[in-house]
Amino acid sequence: MYHTIGFIGTGTMGTVLARAASKGSPDSRLFFANRTPSKAQALAEELGGTAVSNEEIAQTCSLIFLGVKPQMMEEMLQGIAPALAARKDRFVLATLAAGLKARRIQELAGLDCPVIRLMPNTPAAVGCGVIQVCGLGVSEGELAAFQTLLAPAGLVDPVGEGLIDASSALSGCGPAFCALFLEGLADGGVACGLPRDKALAYAAQTMMGTARLMMQTGVHPGELKDGVCSPGGSTIQGVRALERAGVRSAALEAVTAAFEKTLELGKR
Repeated sequence: MYHTIGFIGTGTMGTVLARAASKGSPDSRLFFANRTPSKAQALAEELGGTAVSNEEIAQTCSLIFLGVKPQMMEEMLQGIAPALAARKDRFVLATLAAGLKARRIQELAGLDCPVIRLMPNTPAAVGCGVIQVCGLGVSEGELAAFQTLLAPAGLVDPVGEGLIDASSALSGCGPAFCALFLEGLADGGVACGLPRDKALAYAAQTMMGTARLMMQTGVHPGELKDGVCSPGGSTIQGVRALERAGVRSAALEAVTAAFEKTLELGKR
């Protein structure tokens, strides 16, 4: 369905999505634009695409990824609005900007065009990401084709737009929270005498394995925790230390703080 796909902005997430799209729709033609043209050129060479300008993407692509920061979206869309308005064919805009609703993207573009809003996370770079998607003025076929396009990046999950900001706070920001805890586990291993490389490897494998165990068995995290905590054993003492330090509450507050900031960005 999407025979020509353009990426305006080839930063970290734009690059991740472009790589996924090249696998999800290998016959599509890919176009790239970036404020630093050399970055767009490098990605084009990697994926067999073409480096062009924002305007050229706006003029020709059937699916246009808007991979710029929320505070830069208005200026960027104003720049390509004339090219979009001149088109007679159907096209879809796909926005990654946290906090900006699909209707706001239409307003900034000055058009009542189809918009897909998505929230990817960094593990998509290794095919283990979470990408929530919702559409405004998008057909079922277009949304389904979009899910197929990005499937190589991981789980692509359609949600109502009212859940996108909460999703961003949890799965979008979550990798940073997980990495912080993972680093803490590794530091603990080093403090107990493990070499740094082994401590990091053990911590990462333990977190990945625990997540996979929960997902494959459907067992609640609390039950998994209880299954490791023998009466009077070492693990329950470690859990006691975590609870005393407020780790559970800190995780909850981290997601909530990120959610509140996302809402704030959307009001600017």
